[in-house]
Amino acid sequence: MLDLFTILTKGGFVLWQKNFATLSGSPVDELIKNVLIEERAGTDSYFKDNYALKWTFANEVDLVFVVAYQKILHLQYIDELLETVKVMFIDTYKDEIKIDHGISGDYAAFGPVFEKLLVQVEDKYANNRQRAPRKFEDTKKFETSLKGSQAQNTGAIPITPVSQKVDEDEIAKNIKALKLQGSPRVNRGGRKNKPKNVAPSPNLSDDATTKKKKSQKQARVWDGQIAKGEMEALDYSNSKEDLDADTIAAQFVDESKLGQKNEKGIYEVQDVMQEEDEDNDLDFVEEEEVDLETKPKGGVFSSFFKSFTGQREITSMTLDPVLATVKEHLINQNVASDIAEHLCQSVRTSLLGKKLGSFERIAPLVRKSMETALKRILTPKTSLDILRDIEQAKSEKRPYTMCFIGVNGVGKSTNLSKVCFWLLQNNYKILIAACDTFRSGAVEQLRVHARNLRALQTGNGSVELFERGYGKDSAGIAKDAINYAALNKFDVVLIDTAGRMQDNEPLMRALSKLVSVNQPDKIIFVGEALVGNEAVDQLSKFNQALKDFSGLSNPRHIDGMILTKFDTIDDKVGAALSMTYITGQPIYFVGTGQTYTDLKNLKVSHVVHSLLQK
Repeated sequence: MLDLFTILTKGGFVLWQKNFATLSGSPVDELIKNVLIEERAGTDSYFKDNYALKWTFANEVDLVFVVAYQKILHLQYIDELLETVKVMFIDTYKDEIKIDHGISGDYAAFGPVFEKLLVQVEDKYANNRQRAPRKFEDTKKFETSLKGSQAQNTGAIPITPVSQKVDEDEIAKNIKALKLQGSPRVNRGGRKNKPKNVAPSPNLSDDATTKKKKSQKQARVWDGQIAKGEMEALDYSNSKEDLDADTIAAQFVDESKLGQKNEKGIYEVQDVMQEEDEDNDLDFVEEEEVDLETKPKGGVFSSFFKSFTGQREITSMTLDPVLATVKEHLINQNVASDIAEHLCQSVRTSLLGKKLGSFERIAPLVRKSMETALKRILTPKTSLDILRDIEQAKSEKRPYTMCFIGVNGVGKSTNLSKVCFWLLQNNYKILIAACDTFRSGAVEQLRVHARNLRALQTGNGSVELFERGYGKDSAGIAKDAINYAALNKFDVVLIDTAGRMQDNEPLMRALSKLVSVNQPDKIIFVGEALVGNEAVDQLSKFNQALKDFSGLSNPRHIDGMILTKFDTIDDKVGAALSMTYITGQPIYFVGTGQTYTDLKNLKVSHVVHSLLQK
């Protein structure tokens, strides 16, 4: 039932491999690329095309054991097979592995041993054995309850890893049975009640109001209604008066936040300022160690104190309390709880079984491993140089298109205008496409932004608004805008879309249609820095909708993000980690205010420092 079982070093060198069938593609390479390198090893499985892959680490010898099988199969013995093979392989070749990480060793004799182990484990699980129902305290759901979380933080119960832990007794039995293959085999048997509709309390003033309405026969102007003449007087978007550039600059440009031009004459926005405070740097882990040392002997943490006196191997008993504190700290920093759990499990997997020096402590090791994991996740995998991409599009004699998407009220139009200001400083000709045909005032808002940006422009750049009013098809407006930009030699087209909730299927279908029809160069998701778990839901469903409703064989996905309201979160930058972890895409800019200069670069070092300080 298996397709592949392989044993490789953490450096990627294959020591031993058993193929049961010809694989389509390279699922193991994809596992290394998308999971192990990307610090997502806290998950228990990985699916690629038709294959499911599971793995286990032997950190004491830096080996990885991987098994691949068809994902439609539900093989219950995979975890036990992995752990048994790991123990058997290390015990058999412990001397060879120590030399040159086992690269020069000969492991051909392990093939028959593995086949016997596989047959033995498969026979063991051939007959489904009935088990007694577990107690609620032993289930995963108990850990998500309030009492379970409190018990984990106090150390009363251990933190259960994401992957199912195989009993060591079962591994020992498997190895013992393998050594006794000659002897006769003995078969071992072995809904909530919905609240009733409550009738609304009668309003005593209903009768009086009804009589009042009946008595009024003449027409009147109700509150909130504006006459046509008054409406024209209040409409400032089509003002024909001369614009005072100095007044607009004083209101919408902060001189202290203006970027700088580099040696090539390219205008670059400022970086987010990073406050250096060494006193608060990762004190939460150090405090945890002090607390653990002061615990009475014989308790859960007594073995942790022994790590300073002679115990050299990192065990779950010493690691789990520290990681529980790290997880709680990440959640307090606005990291989504699921992502904080996966990240801690990835660090746990990479450290478990490693050896400590005589005077080496757990805290610095956890900090270093967590910092490495965060940098791997946050470091962009693609280029962030949008200006270079624009120049490439210009060489192809076409406009470069950017589409801004997101939920309601996050600041898509405002941050689109900030990006437009940045591009204007680099002397590009920009067309803004008003494709939000639903929200009242959306077109007028962009009209005011375009007027202000024209007044502020001092170089060779220019900005123009392409609008078709309300109630029209946004995909058609975007297509007409791109064609108009190509005919009139615009450099960049910025497409503004309507805000929509991720669960609104009709609007998500309309967004997917806009993307599929126009194929923008960049799809930018604009999200708030204030969100925590909601960021995971928003990005996952936006990405899934773009794939499900596109109708294309190679659907598009989100290419990058802009985080807004970044000036309101202090050092709680967890949303940046959550969004990057979910999409695997970079954060291009962060919004830090209401003016056009409130657009900044977010450095990886700033996020890591903010996440790991107290």
